[in-house]
Amino acid sequence: VIDAVNIFHSMGDRVFPEIGFVGKDFTNFQFLLERYCIEEHQKDYVLEILLWLDSRAIEISQKKLKAEYDRIRNKK
Repeated sequence: VIDAVNIFHSMGDRVFPEIGFVGKDFTNFQFLLERYCIEEHQKDYVLEILLWLDSRAIEISQKKLKAEYDRIRNKK
């Protein structure tokens, strides 16, 4: 699990204006698996953890962005 969290933090973020955080960039996923010496039978488990972390990060980002838009809209 610790390796999965380290891989998650090693991956780049995909952020777009007006949308916010849309998830991690999985381009270097295979490289990171090799770099952290993840064995073949553990790859699915690590991917599942990464997707869970990614979905939570996206959800948190969406809530923060919505709160900021609502705050700005209420100021007008």
